[in-house]
Amino acid sequence: MTDFIVSARKYRPITFDSVVGQEHITTTLKNAIRNNQLAQAFLFCGPRGVGKTTCARILARTINCTNLTPETEACGQCESCLSFNNSNSMNIFELDAASNNGVDAMRSLIDEVRIPPQTGRYKVYIIDEVHMLSTAAFNAFLKTLEEPPAHAKFILATTEKHKVLPTILSRCQVFDFKRISMDDIVHHLEKVAQQEGVTYEEDALRLIAKKADGGLRDALSTFDQLVSFTAGNLTAARCAETLNVLDSEYYLRLVEAFRTNNVSAALLLYEEILGKGFDGQRFLTGLSEHLRNLMVSLDPATHRLLEVSEGMAARLGEQAAACGLPRLLYWLDISSDYEYRYRDAGNKRLFVEVALMKMAAG
Repeated sequence: MTDFIVSARKYRPITFDSVVGQEHITTTLKNAIRNNQLAQAFLFCGPRGVGKTTCARILARTINCTNLTPETEACGQCESCLSFNNSNSMNIFELDAASNNGVDAMRSLIDEVRIPPQTGRYKVYIIDEVHMLSTAAFNAFLKTLEEPPAHAKFILATTEKHKVLPTILSRCQVFDFKRISMDDIVHHLEKVAQQEGVTYEEDALRLIAKKADGGLRDALSTFDQLVSFTAGNLTAARCAETLNVLDSEYYLRLVEAFRTNNVSAALLLYEEILGKGFDGQRFLTGLSEHLRNLMVSLDPATHRLLEVSEGMAARLGEQAAACGLPRLLYWLDISSDYEYRYRDAGNKRLFVEVALMKMAAG
């Protein structure tokens, strides 16, 4: 029985071109390497799971490669690349500032920086979660960061840029990583699923991407969990059940009840939804989002704002056309108002039912 490797590690990018959704970062770094205009220190900041540490490792590997490709990527064959791939490179040092945040750890690093590399061109120091360093550690690090030896490069990574001292920020080239778009996450998950022999529905992958909220690592972790649960057959219904997400079919049926003024059907649907363990707040939030999607689907110019599959987009368009803009606006106004006031409601079930009766009767 072989050891299982989680997808986030197994499919971690090893070249700039394989990094997902951060082209503005990777293009800048490749141009800096190509033109020999590398800064002494970089600060990579952004949400968790979007590629900060991955890009730091790729940069460290690439600038020490002795045989760069024409695309400014590491060759993967030279001595430096092989040692990096085998995790025994003597030129790349990673420090977790969350557990090594004291001044003593920083002084040890400063002593190490003075020693030039035995092989390769640069010694690269990757300091993760740099905002966790104590003020004393930051101050001890300042002078070295301002005037480092030519053979040293520093790559700092943080999820909380506002906690990094301004004196540190001013000595670094700052790169802001963005949340990865839903489409980019879905395309990456499709590639992983094909590699792993997993069958999937696009709507299932979109549910995973939506749950990940722009973090590719979170998406891959959820993907692994769902592959285990569904035995390698990712359907939208099974994924929605596992992720505790309300299936879009409920909202489609609910709006149909509103459109036909069927108050009873709306109330019975809500009873079914409560029976599945969903609370009123999440239900109202989902309903508002569905109504927003219906409004967006009315105009072809705004279709690109929909983060759903083509099949679902077509169904939304049909329902939106049948309802019309005035009714959609009326329903959205009610659902948004009741979503906002839900927390202060005494009888929360009755509160939501009143909202549904208003929408179905209007």
